[in-house]
Amino acid sequence: MTKATIYATRRAAVERGYAKLLARHNEPVLPGNGIFTRYKYPILTAEHAPLTWRYDFNPATNPFFMERLGINVAFNAGAIKLDGEYILIVRTEGWDRKSFFALARSKDGIQNWTFDPEPILTPETSNPDTNLYDTRLTAHEDGWIYGIFCSERKDPDAPKGDTSSAVAAAGIMRTKDLKNWERLSDLATKGSQQRNVVLHPEFVNGKYMLYTRPQDGFIDTGSGGGICWGLSDSMSPAKVDEEILLDPKTYHTIKEVKNGAGATPIKTAKGWLHIVHGVRNTAAGLRYVVYALLSDLKEPGKVIASPGGYLIAPMGEERVGDVSNVIFCNGAIADEDRLLIYYASSDTRMHVAETSIERMLDYCLHTPPDRGRSYTSVEDRLKLIRANATYLASEKK
Repeated sequence: MTKATIYATRRAAVERGYAKLLARHNEPVLPGNGIFTRYKYPILTAEHAPLTWRYDFNPATNPFFMERLGINVAFNAGAIKLDGEYILIVRTEGWDRKSFFALARSKDGIQNWTFDPEPILTPETSNPDTNLYDTRLTAHEDGWIYGIFCSERKDPDAPKGDTSSAVAAAGIMRTKDLKNWERLSDLATKGSQQRNVVLHPEFVNGKYMLYTRPQDGFIDTGSGGGICWGLSDSMSPAKVDEEILLDPKTYHTIKEVKNGAGATPIKTAKGWLHIVHGVRNTAAGLRYVVYALLSDLKEPGKVIASPGGYLIAPMGEERVGDVSNVIFCNGAIADEDRLLIYYASSDTRMHVAETSIERMLDYCLHTPPDRGRSYTSVEDRLKLIRANATYLASEKK
């Protein structure tokens, strides 16, 4: 077989497979749990990345039609609806382990996602990022759309020969059109490192409110007590002098090791809906899940409802991937009563869970909190069982 034949055969096969993937219809997984609906297929994977990002199409320089710059994973996406389109800013990672941001769009928020022709060339500060990832998108009432992400740099104080220690900071960029991005200085806080920072969409007491997660090291939260919040006079520069605990990490729960803010809070009639993540340790390593809480409309730093346990945990194939046993969410879109929760599984691929604001408020306000002990857990379950026994007996009369 000649090189020309190899090139033509491989290119045709790759293009057919890609077209088929983009056109694939997704299916709801029913009956589900009544809180939300999962879908059969991931909405975005590494294979969804445009072929022109991965292949050199010139047969003179790529006669075997090889992937030159491969894509490893596509996950942890911020989300926004703009001009009638559902848009994700996806953490896309190459074979070189470097992450970058890319916009993907859908007409209905579930089907037929496609990436924009080019990824975002995120502006750098005077201290260049080694890696950047996990943007949260907030359309703020000041008129800007902000992207707050994790900026990773090598730890300058690491011992000689240590090539893994890093420092995490909250990088900030903003735009009016999702095309032209302005990089601002990183968020300044008293904590040595920051991850999972989210901007509240409205002013609070005339200031910008940010949800933070102070930590002592790149991985370990250390003395960081959980999800916090603080106020900044400006976003350029953004500076939080006091971080107040909103939702603590708690012994023997889904958030015993650490927890962090996720999607931008969603305003509802009953409070601010937060979709966040919690981490616990297991014999197989860290397990990440997504949970929900509700905070006060007038005092968004005050939790008013906290249903016990997780909202979304990895199931089936979601448990396997680049970093297994992980569910992570940093984007959701409220479209009137409809709510789309965009979550990643095992640091590999993107999914969508479909629900409604009404269902999530019912879930938050009527699911018992975690009361901390096996005894109280059984008490809550017995209360449900006995109430059902009474009701089902009445149905028979």
